[in-house]
Amino acid sequence: MELTILHLYPDCMSLYGEYANLLVLREHLEKAGITVRVESMLFEDTPDFAQADLIYMGAGTERTQKEALAALLPHREALKAAVARGAAALFTGNAMELLGASITDAAGKTWEGLGLAEFTTVESDKRTPGDVIAVPALWEAPAVGFMNKCSVTRGVTSPLFTSLSLGFGNEKELGSEGYVSGNLFATHLTGPVLVKNPDFTDFLIRRIFENKGWEQPGALPVLPYEREAYEVTLGELKARNGA
Repeated sequence: MELTILHLYPDCMSLYGEYANLLVLREHLEKAGITVRVESMLFEDTPDFAQADLIYMGAGTERTQKEALAALLPHREALKAAVARGAAALFTGNAMELLGASITDAAGKTWEGLGLAEFTTVESDKRTPGDVIAVPALWEAPAVGFMNKCSVTRGVTSPLFTSLSLGFGNEKELGSEGYVSGNLFATHLTGPVLVKNPDFTDFLIRRIFENKGWEQPGALPVLPYEREAYEVTLGELKARNGA
C-alpha cells in the first residue's frame, strides 16, 4: 500500500517546526506498513494535486503567508478538485486563513483567498500568543498546542474544535477554533499539532485509510513516549492555567 503526501512550501511555511507534522505522520504510516512518498513544493513549482492523498501546509509569517497565497491561487481549482475527489488536506497556523474568502491585512489591504471556505480573516497589530487546550469535534481527547496569531477569523460554521478551555479561538477567547469540512482540516494551532496530539494523528490516519478504501487496522502504531509527552503537556497546562 502506497500514498503520496504533498507538502506545500516547507521552506517558507514552517515557522514553528511545522515540517515535523509530516515526519511524525510518515513514521506512523510506515510502521503501519504503508509506503509513503513526500513531495515538497516550492513557490515556483506546479503542485500535482491529482496524485496527492494528503495535502499539507504549515504556518508562516504574515509576509510569507501572502506569498504562499499568491503562489497557490493559480492552482486553487486543482486543489478544490483534489479535496472533492477525497484527498485529505491539513492547513495549520496562519495557512488556515488562505482557505477562506479573503484576508484583510493590518494596513487595510484585502487579499482574495482560495475560496474553499466562506470565512474571512482580518489581521491587526495586536498579536495573541499563548498555549491552547481545545475540545475536538471529531475525536475525544482534548488537543493541546500553541497559538501566535494577529488575526480574527469570522464566519466559520463548522469548527474543528467546538470550544477552548484555554486560549483564543477563531473570534474570541475560549471560543470555537479551526475549520473542518469533509476531508479538509484547518487550525491555527501550531507546535506542531500532530506531534503534540497523537489522537489527532490517529484520526487523520484512519481518515486517509478510509479515503483510500483500505481496511482499518485494529490498532495503530504508538511511537515511544508520545502518549506520555501528551499527558504531561496536558497536565501542566491544566495545572498552570486552572483550565
